Amino acid sequence: MGVILAAGKGTRMRPFSEHWPKPILPVLNKPLMAFQLEMMAGMGIRDVVVVIGHLGHEVVRVLGDGSDYGVAINYVEQEEMLGIAHAVSRLEAHVDRSFFLFLGDIFFVTENLADMKTRFVEAELGGVLACKREPDLEAMKRNFAVIAGDDGVVSRVVEKPRHPRTDLKGCGIYLFDQSFFDAVRRTPRTALRNEYEITDSIQIFLDDGYKVEAAEVVKADMNVSYPSDLLELNLLLLQQSGQGELIAPDVARGKDVSLVRTVAMAGAKIGDGAQLEECLLFPGAKVPAGRIRRRSIFTADSEIRCEPEA
Repeated sequence: MGVILAAGKGTRMRPFSEHWPKPILPVLNKPLMAFQLEMMAGMGIRDVVVVIGHLGHEVVRVLGDGSDYGVAINYVEQEEMLGIAHAVSRLEAHVDRSFFLFLGDIFFVTENLADMKTRFVEAELGGVLACKREPDLEAMKRNFAVIAGDDGVVSRVVEKPRHPRTDLKGCGIYLFDQSFFDAVRRTPRTALRNEYEITDSIQIFLDDGYKVEAAEVVKADMNVSYPSDLLELNLLLLQQSGQGELIAPDVARGKDVSLVRTVAMAGAKIGDGAQLEECLLFPGAKVPAGRIRRRSIFTADSEIRCEPEA
């Protein structure tokens, strides 16, 4: 079965996070988390548990019962935001078999993701961690390092390492046996963030003697942390689609409007003479007449400039 964590507040995404939980932020006319649900459906997963918290009712409203994405969703609420392991601990009563776990605010590009399941079953593993080789040292420091042997067997995981000993990065997709909950229950709060870190749970799991392997199945991952990340993700996927722009059928365009490498979603309204380049228009966005912008995000009541400072 599948599990997606979608409870975080996403404070760095303000002002969007005040109305839009990060996992349902719009990406090419779909909520971000829809891509994960479709990945799970593509592996034959039909039952998915989604952990909600901040603006959870909006997640439920947008994703519904999951039928649009080929799955059946059951929602579980995380009352307090105390870290990823705490969110996982809310799941134990709702998970009755091995499970894929996705972090709901990351966009993944994967290759042969189903290989995780094959290895899990054939080698009788306790877990598999989706990884990628990360040449960016700063990116390694923001994530977690996976120490593994040549056979892929993991010996240690290190959360946000100051001096990474490896370029193998954990990417926010996991496959665990139900026995992982035993480790989660024994995970202490961290002194630094006063939260329950999933890397601590994984290390406890390893120390208990469970065999966990690293699987290099992630080609790219983008954590949507800031508004500029959301714009970059939309522009990247627009470029990969081969389209110059993506305009929803019901977008109202005024006279003499110019749109270049721009994504405009359902119900957006663009005033006369507006000239937009590399912009993102949320559903229902309003662009005033005569507005000339490059690299901005528009919503129904605000504009966020994403143009880097000179």
